[in-house]
Amino acid sequence: MRLKPLVLLATLLTAGAALDACTNLLVTKGASKDGSTMITYAADSHTLYGELYFKHGGRHLASEMRDIVEWDTGKFLGRIPEAPVTYTRVGNMNEHQLVIAETTFGGRKELQVPSGLVDYGSLIYIGLERAKTAREAIEVMTNLVETYGYASEGESFSIADPNEVWILEMIGKGKGQKGALWVAYKLPDGTISAHANQARIRQFPQNDPKSALFSKDLIPFARKAGYFKGEDKDFSFVDAYAPLSFGSLRGCEARVWSIFNRAAKSQHISMDYVKAEKGAKPMPLFVKPDQKLDVRDAMELMRDHFEGTDFDMTKDVGAGPYKLPYRWRPMGFKIDGQDYVHERAISTQQTGFSFVTQSRSWLPDPVGGVIWFGVDDTYLTVYQPISCGIKEAPKAFAEGTGNFNEFNWDSAFWTFNFVSNYTYTRWSDMIVDVQKVQREFEGGYLADQPEVDRMALDLYKQNPTLARDYLTQLAAKNSSQLMARWKKLGEFLIWKYLDGNVRNEKGEVTHPKAPEDWLRCIVKDHGDVIKVKKVEGLAPEEE
Repeated sequence: MRLKPLVLLATLLTAGAALDACTNLLVTKGASKDGSTMITYAADSHTLYGELYFKHGGRHLASEMRDIVEWDTGKFLGRIPEAPVTYTRVGNMNEHQLVIAETTFGGRKELQVPSGLVDYGSLIYIGLERAKTAREAIEVMTNLVETYGYASEGESFSIADPNEVWILEMIGKGKGQKGALWVAYKLPDGTISAHANQARIRQFPQNDPKSALFSKDLIPFARKAGYFKGEDKDFSFVDAYAPLSFGSLRGCEARVWSIFNRAAKSQHISMDYVKAEKGAKPMPLFVKPDQKLDVRDAMELMRDHFEGTDFDMTKDVGAGPYKLPYRWRPMGFKIDGQDYVHERAISTQQTGFSFVTQSRSWLPDPVGGVIWFGVDDTYLTVYQPISCGIKEAPKAFAEGTGNFNEFNWDSAFWTFNFVSNYTYTRWSDMIVDVQKVQREFEGGYLADQPEVDRMALDLYKQNPTLARDYLTQLAAKNSSQLMARWKKLGEFLIWKYLDGNVRNEKGEVTHPKAPEDWLRCIVKDHGDVIKVKKVEGLAPEEE
């Protein structure tokens, strides 16, 4: 998502510090347990309504035009000729198991001035409509900005098909200059990568198109602008076009560090870099995980508040008595002339939607492509498996079921927000209740998936339409059951924790004492006023 500058720390936290920011994890075939490629995405914005975008593909007349509407704002930007053939897309995956996700890094301010027609959101969805593979998507996206111009800030794209996983990083050329500067890097098989609102590609192979692709003027432009001096082999996209700031380290790269730290613990990747310690070594673009990852692992990596690290959000007084690992915006604040920041973790209250995708080369596309989709905070959502071969989106997730400006019980976004926002009020207790139901559903989906695959494959062999019908009906059934259960969970939480009460297993009202460390904070701050005193020697009342 697009970055929006913090009011309080506009100078301290430049590129990379954001109210709205996203996180991606990329997993190659050799790094996954089943040989699938995986992409995760948390689309984070305080005003993003979480829904599953769906658009049918088709054949189009030569005269047909496609509207370009800016994803962030809904602003109409213009029209371009439609492709003769377009592919159906389900969320950020198309019918050929191609996946595209993103995070915005902004980059140099003078290059952020829109001077084109196609914004980053349109690049994603047009890419999905027109490409079958990751390499084709890179070609489509870069040709679009070359022909029509780029209309967004610096962007990192995650692009995967069933066989390859790429990172594409792109930034405009500044006011009045059409086109974009870009580099694409294919992750080595057996590795994982991540990005979170900071460009990550440094040096890359410049004579190996199987591993890296880049715009012909990428390095000459940097030289002319004074962004780079030295030999071509030493060129770094990050250093030239997205120089690091404290904000991009602490608010962005720290999320990448958290993923690498959890998935590749044995590599002992230091925190010094994300702490902005002088002379600290930058993190690698990719790492080999200690163990191969499955879908559940990817989900859990997207559920993180820096627990167990120096940035653990449950440990300071800001977490309150019930260890809430969230801090309300703004992220930055100033006390006695000193600037401070709250941590920006992967799991955040402002997530509109998130997903984990699987692209599986050994299965036909309608069966092999699965987007495990959820709305709201990654820590409290339920990831429901939805096939890329469905014919329509489940009602609870579908466009048009609800909107950001009106609460609606038919909407998954609002139903999940109802539960999560109440859970925030007594986090350490309520999250236990929420996770019981969350794991019940996700565990069931994961256990059922082999049988779903088997049935869908059998039907596909008879007739692909039968498989698509089955997968569409299954997604609708699962989402309907999930919605009913999540609403009941909300009702249960209200009943159990009404007015600060906590009902025990028998339904009896109890009042557990607040945690002692929190009570000590109260005593330290206010103890002289609330201290209980022995009553003696009071003067008699005057008549």
